Amino acid sequence: MSTPIPDEDSAATDDSPIPDDGGDGNRKRAALYIAPFVVLGVGNLLLILTWGVNPLWGFAILPPILFISVIGWVAFKGGFVHERDDAVDGEYDHESAWE
Repeated sequence: MSTPIPDEDSAATDDSPIPDDGGDGNRKRAALYIAPFVVLGVGNLLLILTWGVNPLWGFAILPPILFISVIGWVAFKGGFVHERDDAVDGEYDHESAWE
């Protein structure tokens, strides 16, 4: 199987616009959605450290908080959550057993 090589002339004359997903709005919205979880996680971390627990526990707890927050931010920014929601609503119309 070989991939066809595009002509240089056809690539230069292709005037199709580059899709723009409005990245600034998605990034801000994702940060807005994830911020409460980051605040809760860092608040828990500070609470644990003020109780006088060994500071090593702070270093053990902080990476999972940040990791999950970054994964959530990427999910909201990339639209994984929104696209999945649209697919479920539009593509899989079926009767629910609970209705």
